[in-house]
Amino acid sequence: MSPTRLVVFDLDGTLVDSARDLATAVNQALAKVAPERPPLPLEVVKAFVGEGAGVLMSRVLRESRLDLPPEAVLPVFLECYEGCLLDTTRLYPGATFALDALRDRTLAVLTNKPGKPSRAILEGLGVSRYFARIWGPDDAGARKPDPAGLRRLVAELGFAAAETALVGDSGVDVATGRAAGVRTIAVTYGLNPATLRDQAPDVILDDLRRLPAVL
Repeated sequence: MSPTRLVVFDLDGTLVDSARDLATAVNQALAKVAPERPPLPLEVVKAFVGEGAGVLMSRVLRESRLDLPPEAVLPVFLECYEGCLLDTTRLYPGATFALDALRDRTLAVLTNKPGKPSRAILEGLGVSRYFARIWGPDDAGARKPDPAGLRRLVAELGFAAAETALVGDSGVDVATGRAAGVRTIAVTYGLNPATLRDQAPDVILDDLRRLPAVL
């Protein structure tokens, strides 16, 4: 096995616990477009996160039984989210330790969250300096599990797939990494651990502090 020189992280559920702020923005958006609908519980919103803001809105509208086009509600959600990005969002335990320990590697973020709020979150949490790239699907040109964005990121940073690991919390991340031919590492504490069951990542971690050792 080639040495891992590039480590690409998912964001929500892997590096940051953002579920409460996402739920806040979802419910603020619902209150604006359909004030008669009740807010969605946190656990419901958590289950909808991971495949991008457009998919999140589709699932929210279906759950709320609203016959509205997701693309019409998406700007409302993004505006609401911009106002609460860092209200409760925090790094997961062990994240800073792992990033510090991996400073001799090239690190990047590839998320299905739009790039602008992703960069704002990591900047606000004081860790954006660790990453050579922080890409959303609007930067990568593809949304996970399409591997095209990951392949583009790996190539732009000058590495081979065999030198790369993707760290994520969901089956979407594992499927993306496998399709791109990179090593797949999954964390169990994230937003969608149930989706990992059928994906068989190369490594499963319950704490990011273990990541440097497995690399």
